[in-house]
Amino acid sequence: MSARRLEGKIVIITGGASGIGAEAARLFAEHGARVVVVDVQDELGRELAVSIGEDRATYYHCDVRDETQVENAVNFTVQKHGKLDVLFSNAGVIESPVSILDLNLDDLDRTIAVNLRGSAATIKHAARAMVAMGTRGSIVCTTSVAAEIGGTGPHGYTASKHALLGLVKSASGELGKHGIRVNGVAPYGVATPLVCNAFGLEPEQVEENSCASANLKGVVLKARHVAEAALFLASDESVYVSGHNLAIDGGFIAVKQ
Repeated sequence: MSARRLEGKIVIITGGASGIGAEAARLFAEHGARVVVVDVQDELGRELAVSIGEDRATYYHCDVRDETQVENAVNFTVQKHGKLDVLFSNAGVIESPVSILDLNLDDLDRTIAVNLRGSAATIKHAARAMVAMGTRGSIVCTTSVAAEIGGTGPHGYTASKHALLGLVKSASGELGKHGIRVNGVAPYGVATPLVCNAFGLEPEQVEENSCASANLKGVVLKARHVAEAALFLASDESVYVSGHNLAIDGGFIAVKQ
């Protein structure tokens, strides 16, 4: 393996028990990080930590909609490892697609609560820890192609991801003076459990649909590809990248805008 790009780094990954978050947890640990996997999927989270190795990964239960739980997760990480270098704010939900004429505002509120409010809480408390310790940290948020254009996801999801991208840019503007970078990673359609469950599709069906409408042919987008992009943004290889939304979309946004 090439040089370990997160050697000695302490990382929190929200939504880390499955999908993109789980791939990132494995990859970041391979690159020398100690990872705290944060999620509400307790069984999956514990199994993941054991599979990675409990010297390199720990599971911590946290619902990002509850700010106290978020603060506790950050405090747990700092107390266990002595610092926090990287936050990968990846927890998210996607509601079932419906017409705007039939929009369920309770579903909208839930989506905003996780995708936007939850990310805001994790950025807030992770940044507080980094500033207090003088850490030149990296914060990475999972946005989406739906953060840039409409028509690629349900209405609430699209609205939440547009707002999250605004938060990424705003936070990068303030935290830059502390040496803290804030970026987004924006995947196209990936066959994660979240997406499959939302649309009632098997992974193969999601991938077939994504490939059919993709611009770049000959590659099937996997969660690992998104994790690799997040690794770049988390690492010192992107030391002067901040306020950026890195599209992992095979040029989809560039062509469709």
